[in-house]
Amino acid sequence: MKTGRTHIFAAVIMIMIINTGHGSEVRQQALFAGGCFWCMEPPFENLDGVYSVTPGYAGDKDIIPSYASVSGGKTGYFEAVRIEYDPSKITYCELLDVYWRQIDPADSQGQFADKGSQYRTAIFYYDDGQKKLAEKSREELEASGKFGRKIATMILKAGKFFPAEDYHQDFYRKNPERYNSYKELSGRAAFVKNNWGYDPVKDKAIKSRYARPDNKTLRNNLTPLQYGVACENGTEKPFANEYWNNKKEGIYVDIISGEPLFSSRDKFDSGTGWPSFTKPLEKENMVMKEDRSLFMKRTEVRSLHGDTHLGHVFDDGPGPEGKRFCINSASLRFIPREDLDKEGYGEYLELFK
Repeated sequence: MKTGRTHIFAAVIMIMIINTGHGSEVRQQALFAGGCFWCMEPPFENLDGVYSVTPGYAGDKDIIPSYASVSGGKTGYFEAVRIEYDPSKITYCELLDVYWRQIDPADSQGQFADKGSQYRTAIFYYDDGQKKLAEKSREELEASGKFGRKIATMILKAGKFFPAEDYHQDFYRKNPERYNSYKELSGRAAFVKNNWGYDPVKDKAIKSRYARPDNKTLRNNLTPLQYGVACENGTEKPFANEYWNNKKEGIYVDIISGEPLFSSRDKFDSGTGWPSFTKPLEKENMVMKEDRSLFMKRTEVRSLHGDTHLGHVFDDGPGPEGKRFCINSASLRFIPREDLDKEGYGEYLELFK
């Protein structure tokens, strides 16, 4: 009997170890500083796969922080939020996307009406994987030129984190009128709307809708030319591609993800033999990268969700911004005006009324 009890006890211990290990695999943490932590909590709490969002103080100092001490701006701590999430339901990259779209990443002095070191923006990484993804996302935002200024957001190794006082937790729920008034008057609400037009829950659905398939699926669904251009950074022949001379009304979407990219209203004959546009239909779906191939310096254009190689953008266009988006037909799918509704792009019919 004694031996039997020993075996049972050992088995119970083993089950506990396995369950604990499994739990640690599906619960990971992210730590972001984006100014006032009241405003950084709600966007993440609404995401599927997020277990908890905790406002608090991030830093690695010897003192134990409090709101009174941190708000003075002399402790070296940041107001931040710690996010516990399930990586099988939401990825770290998706959390980074939500993070960037809550802040002014070009402000090195703080955020909106709140200035001081405690309100600066920072991504705190817990491992090398998070560090690399954070650096990549910052580089892409910098290369996009969206803000016309250097991205000031720091990428720092995560140190200590202290949860904020109870009255700061779920502040937007406990004090909705004060929270909404603060967000409006601080300038954050208008900035986010004007620069991002972003709703975290809606955007996650958009990302799911425009998700990039795996390479095996792409090889099966794309022609060799499409795969070579869109996935391997190729270039098709001028004057011998599908849309260079297309004059129909409609929009052009990503061949891989389906995300809207260009409108026929902004298309023009550049004389180059490739489809050319004066501006994107959805600027947020564009990623600009420096391209030094072929012994020259150019700006490559890629899609945000599909990571599709589209072409290049040049400063010799006829529009008010002087841009020429020179795009490969093989990276695009054209949807005629009359098919927009049935194809799921009915919101763009207004363009052609």
